[in-house]
Amino acid sequence: MPPRDILHPAVLRCLIADGWRITHDPYGIGVGRRTLFVDLGAEKLIAAERDNKRIAVEVKTFRGQSDVRDLEIALGQYFLYSPLISTRDPGRMLYLAIPNDAYASIFEEPIGSELMAAYSLRLLVIDVESEVIAKWIPEP
Repeated sequence: MPPRDILHPAVLRCLIADGWRITHDPYGIGVGRRTLFVDLGAEKLIAAERDNKRIAVEVKTFRGQSDVRDLEIALGQYFLYSPLISTRDPGRMLYLAIPNDAYASIFEEPIGSELMAAYSLRLLVIDVESEVIAKWIPEP
């Protein structure tokens, strides 16, 4: 199993505070003889729909020497995991959890907004200081 991102505990607490039940920590994806690990799996009962919403969350802090390099790594994992999850666990949506400062410095800039539009990225933006979910893009 890969080491956890330093933002992992904060994302875990934010999801629980928002009413999500953590079902996997980490969420394993079996592919032949290999197992890939997304950071978290969670579900939330939506009473009005009488259904569970299920998500997988890959956590990225964006604290490397280059925001663009961090973006390359994060998107590489996101695009690796996304089709594997959709075929093995239909209905579970993959989100990339990032801190609010990374959202502001990358995804509100042209490079991030173009990638979000082109690839329909799902983001979970965390306010690190207050440990709350700042925004879901889009809402699960």
